[in-house]
Amino acid sequence: VTLSLSFVGIAVSLPMGIVLALGRRSKMPIIKWLCVVFIETVRGIPLITVLFFASVMLPLFLPEGVSFDKYLRALIGVSLFAAAYMAEVIRGGLQAIPKGQYEGADSLGLGYWQKMGLIVLPQALKLVIPGIVNTFIGMLKDTSLVLIISMFDLLGVVKQNFADPNWATPQTPKSGLIFAAFVFWLLCFGMSRYSMYTERRLDTGYKR
Repeated sequence: VTLSLSFVGIAVSLPMGIVLALGRRSKMPIIKWLCVVFIETVRGIPLITVLFFASVMLPLFLPEGVSFDKYLRALIGVSLFAAAYMAEVIRGGLQAIPKGQYEGADSLGLGYWQKMGLIVLPQALKLVIPGIVNTFIGMLKDTSLVLIISMFDLLGVVKQNFADPNWATPQTPKSGLIFAAFVFWLLCFGMSRYSMYTERRLDTGYKR
């Protein structure tokens, strides 16, 4: 559950964050207002509340006979939560792009999506690689909160085995928690190192 929620959440939250960031900078008032309300609302609510809403309240708003399993509800909650933070990270990258880049794209006669997809977004995303990876790492660690909706992630499975009389010993809790901590550290460290490698490869100004 930990890995699947994290990697699927990453795949979903990044494009959602890009769309929300572009929407927040849109010149269309309705789109901008909707994106601002969504981003600020989600960022002002703890993830526990989002997961609780997705697990308990969301089914109440669905048509009769329509239901999602707990995993999908948790995935929706985690992805929406991460997308709101991702949007602000990407918006920072968009604001860092010099105005001349936009003017140059306009002078070439490029449309909005061509300008963003070919010129602006590649530069903006390159600038905010550390922030994007930091959001991914935070999302990975936050997956442990799915315990509140009766889902068992890595930490939940470890705790469940504490009471197993077949192999539990006085040292089981300590060794189990150390193992869980090591797995989380290994995944976070791996993402951090890959971020540094990507920065060096793309020459974003990072110097060792």
